[in-house]
Amino acid sequence: MAKIKSGDLVQVIAGADRGKQGKVLKVFPKTERVLVEGVKVVTKHTKANPMTGAAGGIEKVEAPIHVSNVAIVDPETKKPTRVGYRLETEERNGKTRTNRVRVAKSSGKDI
Repeated sequence: MAKIKSGDLVQVIAGADRGKQGKVLKVFPKTERVLVEGVKVVTKHTKANPMTGAAGGIEKVEAPIHVSNVAIVDPETKKPTRVGYRLETEERNGKTRTNRVRVAKSSGKDI
């Protein structure tokens, strides 16, 4: 699930919103779903609440979609791509640290 993180630019590859691109607003790892800006917009009816001062009505909100229905957009080609990893080693104060860097499979550029 770590392949897609909040703030990534993704493209929907399956479903009614196929082809749309948007930024990931939130990731739900337990249910394997992501909330994408402008994708799967649903109508939500809200009840007025006099305690908080919230007005009732109909509003449009994004609903989560399954992580398998989105693909990360390659920063170079602006097309969907798969994600790979590259290990980078870094030395600091005599200690060696290894970091995993996400890489676009199609172009090899860092995500």
